[in-house]
Amino acid sequence: MQERLTTSDSGLQTKIKACLFDLDGVLVDTAVYHYQAWKRLANTMGFDFTETQNEQLKGVSRVESLNKILAWGKVEKTAAEKEELATLKNSWYVDMITKMTPAEVLPGTVDFLTEIHKAGYKLALGSASKNSGIILERTNLAHFFDEIVDGNMVTKSKPDPEVFLKGAELLGFQPDECVVFEDAVAGVEAAKRGGMKAIGIGEKNVLTDADFVVSGLDKLTVKDLESL
Repeated sequence: MQERLTTSDSGLQTKIKACLFDLDGVLVDTAVYHYQAWKRLANTMGFDFTETQNEQLKGVSRVESLNKILAWGKVEKTAAEKEELATLKNSWYVDMITKMTPAEVLPGTVDFLTEIHKAGYKLALGSASKNSGIILERTNLAHFFDEIVDGNMVTKSKPDPEVFLKGAELLGFQPDECVVFEDAVAGVEAAKRGGMKAIGIGEKNVLTDADFVVSGLDKLTVKDLESL
């Protein structure tokens, strides 16, 4: 554990009862597939797309990601053309993720989900991805989640808290009873804007607004949730 959460000045804290997880970069790593698909799309339009740029798309919807990429490439498209491009990118991406296996689940994920599920915490997915169902099925993680909220159910992208607030609502808990697990700055901001605790998965100097940060779920136990 890199940083422990300290008790707030207001005194006693509400007990955490529900866990909301982002998908990519927290449970599995599909960033490489997004990168390959976006890069292929950019190349078809005559410009390149870098891994550094791909990092800026974490937690961002497909439509907004496409708008950013077109801006980087200084390419203008009509709304209809953008829809076609987004669909094309997604078809390439889906083709890759349908070949995923449980071996691609990030270290410690299954053990941590098993532990907190047995401890009585309710679990929900809160992802911008519209393909979360496929990924959870292919990686054998779907059975851990009581609710799944993804890009098919919400209209606003992170850092808007809609996806997490919807998850809390479906689980039947107040925001301050929930903790969010996120690897993206926009995701951590969404959690905090929604009134939830946030555990950052990644680098402490990047996820500065998280309540604490670890390198992966393999560094967490149910006792860490009890400390919240």
